Amino acid sequence: MSRSRMLLLLLLPLLLLTMAFRQKPLIDPPPIDVPSGLTAVQVGKAVKGALIGRGWAVTAEQANGIDSTLTGSDYTAKIHVAFDTRQIKISYVDSTNLKYEVRKDGQRMIHTNYMGWMKYLSDDIGRNLQLISAGAGS
Repeated sequence: MSRSRMLLLLLLPLLLLTMAFRQKPLIDPPPIDVPSGLTAVQVGKAVKGALIGRGWAVTAEQANGIDSTLTGSDYTAKIHVAFDTRQIKISYVDSTNLKYEVRKDGQRMIHTNYMGWMKYLSDDIGRNLQLISAGAGS
């Protein structure tokens, strides 16, 4: 066996192991509480502003939710953001090329980047709600 083949055989398990570390459990973000006194229109504006600000395309709007897609050079992620005047809930819908899988034990897994995107989006929505709430009280 040639030296290069032997090296490849030795490195293959390491390569597969490092690819597995690019996944995390897919856990939808916890609901975001809406400050009292905001209307559904204001909540929708906070959500839409955060989505657009993070590069998500709004693909459908309903009175109580927004469907949105993030498209990169070789991936897509689709989410649904449900909301009312009490809380906002972000849910995973679909993706391509983000290492999404459901394991035998039912655990959903996805690329680590997706989980970061959800944290940033949740933080931005919360910040937008606070800004709109502060402006509504003026």
